[in-house]
Parts: sequence; structure tokens; C-alpha cells
Amino acid sequence: MSRWRWRSFPLLLLLFACEVHTQVENRVVFLPGAFQNLSLSQNETVLVEVSRIQIDTAFITLQFHTQHQNATLANTRLPGSGGSFSGVDPGLLSRLDPGQTAMALFLSTSEPVSGTGVILPYSSSDPVPGACSMNFDLDIDPNIYIHYNLYETTIRFAPANLGYERGELPPACGASSAQESHWRLEYDVFQFFLPENDLSERSLFRALQAVAGTEGMVSNGNKLLTLSSADQTLAVFSSIPGQGVIYSVIVRDPLLNTSASYVPVHTYACSFSSSLDGCYTLGKISTKVFFTISGLAGLFICFLGHRFFKCELFCMGFSFSAFFFFVLISRTTDLDYDLRLALCALIGVMGGVALVMSWWRFGSVMACVVVVGLMMGFLIASTVLFTPLGDLDIFRRSDAVFWVTFCSIMIIVPLVFIRWPREGNITTCGVVGAYAVVLGVNAYIYTSLSYITLNILKRFLNSNFSSAFTDVPFQGIDYILLTVWVVLGVSGIVLQLLRERARPFFPPSPYLMWLQERERRKTNVLDPSHHFPPLPNRFLSRLRQLTRRSEPAGEHTPLLL
Repeated sequence: MSRWRWRSFPLLLLLFACEVHTQVENRVVFLPGAFQNLSLSQNETVLVEVSRIQIDTAFITLQFHTQHQNATLANTRLPGSGGSFSGVDPGLLSRLDPGQTAMALFLSTSEPVSGTGVILPYSSSDPVPGACSMNFDLDIDPNIYIHYNLYETTIRFAPANLGYERGELPPACGASSAQESHWRLEYDVFQFFLPENDLSERSLFRALQAVAGTEGMVSNGNKLLTLSSADQTLAVFSSIPGQGVIYSVIVRDPLLNTSASYVPVHTYACSFSSSLDGCYTLGKISTKVFFTISGLAGLFICFLGHRFFKCELFCMGFSFSAFFFFVLISRTTDLDYDLRLALCALIGVMGGVALVMSWWRFGSVMACVVVVGLMMGFLIASTVLFTPLGDLDIFRRSDAVFWVTFCSIMIIVPLVFIRWPREGNITTCGVVGAYAVVLGVNAYIYTSLSYITLNILKRFLNSNFSSAFTDVPFQGIDYILLTVWVVLGVSGIVLQLLRERARPFFPPSPYLMWLQERERRKTNVLDPSHHFPPLPNRFLSRLRQLTRRSEPAGEHTPLLL
């Protein structure tokens, strides 16, 4: 028996060594201000040790970021027995005791995950993010809660409190609005766009490391608004599916001129786990087909729209009818997207045919030019409100002011076209046709230029969209497509103006021409069609040309064909 014990001793020693080695692997040391990349396996818990904490540090925040998998930060090994937070951007704030220079936290996950984390120290004069979290999960909650849908992305956070020394009691959150309480704090909301069409972890982690702290976000981010302590601690933005965005809130103490950062959050406004219409498969097949055909039609209209007037009228009538029918059917029904798109295409065809037939029957060029002018006015108004002008408080707080401004710009354009109908029609062909090409490209490569009209569509469909910030990234691909839009538009306008300068302003109505031809045949007894059935118009015009060519110089035939 003792011999067996001696033989099993090496095995026990090996198991003990493996256990010690595993515990070492499940332990990671963080230094304040230094980022560290971590990879966790399934159901793994890592002991996070924080060392070398300075004496003048009053509290620290630990934040950990993954791309789309959840991770949990906790004060204890078992998350349920103490303060913990789970998410793709979890963070915890820890107050320090007098003389404390090290501490331990726990990071766990239920699935394999890789991410980046950092410890940020703050002094006693800095505000404490989320320290007045009356209605949030943690007693001190430095996290930003984010929610998105197709139209808007909403962030909310807990109010902060004034800083205080180690071992002291925190100031009361229910104090009056005096300058000696947390009511003097202000909150700056920042936004940072990741590179377009880039869903890689590397790009995300590099951006988070650049903007995780206060100084990095102030230097690199885009400040959108400032909230006072009396305001509601939330902000709304326009959703951009497939575009990575980082949001952060920096709380400032204007009296002490100090600040602290909440834990930044990121979103792509889409799902990485969905196999249908997820982040890697954005854009339905039906949408790509629809906008590919629209882009090809736009390219034709850009250079040949005025020459082929009936084709131009059909395309303009199609776009006008399909857009507003899509708004109507989306607000009143819950039909599937593909079915709605098919119905809109059908109604668009009917609208295009109706506009062509109205011109064919009545010959009113001005009525058609008004519809064309409204299309141009819609695009101009959308472009004006796509600029930072559209984020002015007066437009975000009042739908009435927004729509009155939009409609005013939209209606002015047809009034100008009435004075210069041909030039206005050719300009619309160039500008609207070139933008249709941009939308066709957007079906395959994301571009922010599509949000010129998409923001207006969102505002039509969602009554609460008015409060959202509509900032979008403007990066390399956007400058390229903006150049393409300008070059195509200018080229199409110049080419059509040069080609059409010697032609009539607009082609005559076929129906009115037919009436005139019929009246001429009735009154001209020398016309053979007065005695015989009329020939087809094309054959008649060809015969007339051949007759004129065969006439000797200086002689005239009495036969008028």
C-alpha cells in the first residue's frame, strides 16, 4: 500500500503543478492608464488585479470592451453575490479606502471572447460618473445604456456626483440645486465614427483605445450637445446600420474645472448573430435589385432625359409615386418589407404611366415641369437639412418648423422652373439622375450620401425621429461618390444644354399633333388622305421626305403629302 502511495506521488505532484499553472493563467494584472488585450475561453473567469494605484487617486473605473459578445465584470468571483455588470462594454467604478494601492475584480464570460480593457484613475476633485444612480442597476453606475432600432439610437446614463476624498462620505444626491451640490455638473455627449465599411475587431479596439479617456474623446470625438443636471440624462441619434459608432459622456465640474468619463459604448445598429440582414449581410436582395435598376435609369436620365422626354416623365412619376406610397403603406400597415417594396414598384409604374399619359393627352408642359420641379425641390431641401443646419434645436424640437422649412424650399424650385422650363428640366435630369446613380452604388457599398433622403424618409415614418441627431460620418468613400455625383451632374447638364439648344424647348404632344393632322386632312382636298384611308404617321413623314428630295430645283409640286 505504501509502495502504491509512493508511485502515485509524482501524479499528484503533476496535478498540483497543473492547477497552479491554470490559476496563474486566470490572473491578469492591470496598470492604471495602460490598455490590455485579453482573450477568454468559454465559461472562464479571470482575476483582474489592479496595482500601483497612486495615493492621490480617489476612485478608479475598469472598462472592458468586446465587439459583440457579452462579458461580465464583478466585484466577486460569483457575479450574483456583489456588484456586477454584463454587456459588450461593461464597466465598474470602485471607491478606494485610505492607503489602498491595489485591488481585485473579476471578469467572466459564457462564450469565447476577445476584448480590450483599461483602468482609469480619478482624483477626489473629479466628478464621480453615475454616483447618483437612483433608477439604475448599480449603486455607482458609470455605464452608458444604449438601445437602437431601424430609425434611432438612444443612450441614457445615471447622473454623476461631486468628487470626495478617500474614507469620506459622498455628498447627498438629493440636495438642493445649490452650487455646492451635484446640480452644478454638466454633461458633454460625444460621438466618434469608426472607418466606413470596416467591421473588424482591430479597428474597433484601436478606436476605443483612442477615445476611452476624457482627453482622447475631447481631442478625437465630435461633441454633439451639453446637458445640464436639470435635463433628462439621455440623447437620441439617427441609426446607421452597418456603421460603427462610439458614444461617450464626459461629466464636468465647471467650478473646479475637472472632468471624468463614463464608460464608452459602441454600436453598429445591426446584429452580428443574425443570418438574415445582419451586419455582414446588410441590404436585402430586393433592395439591391430595386436600386440597381434605379441607378441605371438615373444614368440614362442624366445624359438623355430631356431628349427622351417620355422616359424622363415616366421615371419622375415613378419616383414621386413610389416614395409617397411607401410612406403611406409603412405607416398604415405591417406588411413584409419585400411585399411593400413590390407594391411601391407597382404604384410607381402606375404613377409614371399616368404622368406620361397626362402629357400625351393634354400636352401641358408646365404641369409636367411642376412635378419635375418638385422632385428637384425635394432633393435640394433634403440636402440643405442634411447639413449641420438640420441639427439646430429649432428643427429638432418642432416638427412644424422643420416641415414648413422643408416644404418652402421644395415649392420654390417649381416656381423658378416656370420661368426657365427647359433649363430647369435639364438641370433636374442631371442632378436627380446622378444622385440615383449614387443610390445604386450604395446598394453595394455604404455611403453617407444615401442619408440625404433616408433621413427624410425616417422622419416621415417615425414620429419620434425629430429629436434624433442626424450626424453621419463623411469619410473617403463619401468624398469619392460626392465627386462622382458632381461630375455626372455637371456633365449631363452641359451635354444636354449643348445638344438641345437648336431644338424646340419641348417635344409636342402626340395627341395634339394627331388632332392637327386630322384637321389638316379634312380641310386640304389635295391631300390623298382626304380621299383614301390615312397612312401611318411614320410612313407618311418618310414619304413626304422622299417627295421633297425628288423635286427639281425651282419647281413645286401641287401634291401635299
